[in-house]
Amino acid sequence: MKGRPSKLPRYTHGFIDHDGKPRHYLRMPGRKRIPLPGLPWSPEFMAAREKAMSSEWTAPQTGSDRTKPGTVNAAIVSYYQSTAFAALAKGTRTMRRAILERFRKDHGDKRIALMPRKALQAVLSKMSPAASRNWRKTLRGLIDHCLSLDMIEVDPLSGVKLVKMKSKRHPRWTLEQIEKYEERHPRGTKARLALELILSTGQARCDVVRMGRQFVRDGTLSMARQKTGVPFDIPLLPSLQEELALQTERHLTFLITEHGKPFTAAGFGNWFRDRCDEAGVSCRAHGLRSAAATRLADHGATAHQLMSWFGWRTISEAQIYTEEANRKRLAAEAAKLITSTEIGKPFDQFAKIDRK
Repeated sequence: MKGRPSKLPRYTHGFIDHDGKPRHYLRMPGRKRIPLPGLPWSPEFMAAREKAMSSEWTAPQTGSDRTKPGTVNAAIVSYYQSTAFAALAKGTRTMRRAILERFRKDHGDKRIALMPRKALQAVLSKMSPAASRNWRKTLRGLIDHCLSLDMIEVDPLSGVKLVKMKSKRHPRWTLEQIEKYEERHPRGTKARLALELILSTGQARCDVVRMGRQFVRDGTLSMARQKTGVPFDIPLLPSLQEELALQTERHLTFLITEHGKPFTAAGFGNWFRDRCDEAGVSCRAHGLRSAAATRLADHGATAHQLMSWFGWRTISEAQIYTEEANRKRLAAEAAKLITSTEIGKPFDQFAKIDRK
């Protein structure tokens, strides 16, 4: 507008978001930034700015312009602002927000208190087994929040049945595959260090990329899992210590990109997959983690020891490996019972000769 200054008012920060919409915030030293409505210098903008500077202005709630009390929309907005949702890992929040936004798009204007079980059963029955489980977990959090605030009286997820899912595990690395990878990537290389970090610690890639010298004290790596927050304290095994000593580049984080920055979890997964392909190994990072758990269980580690090592919350995760190790151990002991006996030997003329 002619005569209107183009410079933003003091303490105002503005930018154009990815949708091409201008955004403006009041940013005063020592205070959180506050979003401002309208355009700079407009009456609406200046009135809100004055209130914000005097701490009388608060930002409207997320999605409040399209919500009505008692609707699914209002329930989802309330859930987003809850401590239960904020406590979730960043990746989990992103995934569940995407699911809730799809659910809001189809059912946002409906009454949350009247949500029927049959409707949720119909929604989940149309999905694949894996997708339906992700949706149920997401809706479980929303409904628990609504139950705690008396938005609903009956749990609509109670009694909802899902199609049984056949679990597909990531291919576990064999000893031959590990040796094949080591032949292609000798000690002192970044590719070999990546192998040692996963195999020696058994942690997920999102935790491996964060590992560094700041977490090592007296030969023990002490961290907390990014996904669950469960702490773990792992002594550095000799093989990993030897590999760390051979690394010429000294950075705070053990694994860095070509640009000298830490990997993202997804970026590391893609990079490590290329190193596996170079070695002619079809397995991936998660399969190496499974091999680490198998190795510990085969050497006699108990379920609780595995829980401490891998930072698992439930014993059922550890029992997968201890039960498998016990089966192999019991089978080997059973084989010893029939060694040097007649059991299992073919009864023919050659067997008679051998016995004589």
